[in-house]
Amino acid sequence: QACTYPCQCPSQPLQCPAGTSHVLDACGCCKVCARQLGELCSLQKPCDHHKGLYCDFSKIHRGSGICLAHEGATCDLLGKIYHNGESFQPTCKLQCICMDGAIGCIPLCSDDLRLPSPECPNPRRVKFRNKCCEEWICEEGSEENRFETGMAVFREDPAHKPELNNLQENCLVQTTEWSACSKSCGMGISARVTNDNPQCRLEKETRLCMVRPCDFPMEKTKKGKKCVRTPKPRQSLHFEFSGCTSTRSYRPKFCGSCTDGRCCTPYVTSTVEVEFRCPEGDFFQRKMMFIKMCSCHYDCPRDNDIFLATYHRRMVGDHV
Repeated sequence: QACTYPCQCPSQPLQCPAGTSHVLDACGCCKVCARQLGELCSLQKPCDHHKGLYCDFSKIHRGSGICLAHEGATCDLLGKIYHNGESFQPTCKLQCICMDGAIGCIPLCSDDLRLPSPECPNPRRVKFRNKCCEEWICEEGSEENRFETGMAVFREDPAHKPELNNLQENCLVQTTEWSACSKSCGMGISARVTNDNPQCRLEKETRLCMVRPCDFPMEKTKKGKKCVRTPKPRQSLHFEFSGCTSTRSYRPKFCGSCTDGRCCTPYVTSTVEVEFRCPEGDFFQRKMMFIKMCSCHYDCPRDNDIFLATYHRRMVGDHV
């Protein structure tokens, strides 16, 4: 189809299956759901290039091709072999993809937590027949029980019970510490749980984190010392996240290294909103950890990477 300008895109937000990228059409106008391995493709329906797929027109039929993957290593999961670029569901709760020998997965069920509240004093997750994901149900208790359980997370005020339309004012805010970064080098994820929201519901919150770049040069330790705690890069840098780049440059502190077997991890951090710009022209913001101080110790974390095989591969250009 010929391109028409100015661009006219559907007003409805794009709804794509889990794990499917949003990519620009051939006119550079509208985001469409990327075609997956083995599916028919065209200029208007491009393949998911984030996963290394391309449209093969060699067996062309009425302007259509087929999505194939560039050469790459296969993946072995529980004795089953998957091809490079192939998407699969090992269970109904996970959507996975094989990327050149590494497997990456996203959950299909929400792992949200729910705190007792006056409207739902006894929340419980239940597995329903013919449904994969558990769902929340609210068990009814006695009126006295209902009030006591709900008050566990609300400020005690003898004048009145907390009303449903005033939840945030009466909410007793509870927030956990941020978890350790999921990667020891490069961009990772850190998480915490908080009920600091209008519904006073316990929810998971994430932020990007970088303990140190993977290619960070090792600095020489001072005489008599065995660790470099919090070095700064010599020049300011732009953060990269899934093919997108931060709109401004930063000169953050990183955690250094030791020569006696200890590891250095963040000890005091802050959280800042960072804006990213993508090659397709999109902008988005993400919370990101900034290190203020590191500590060196022998209680070293184990690597915990979403990809099972490697630190250095990533989905090129994949973003929300």
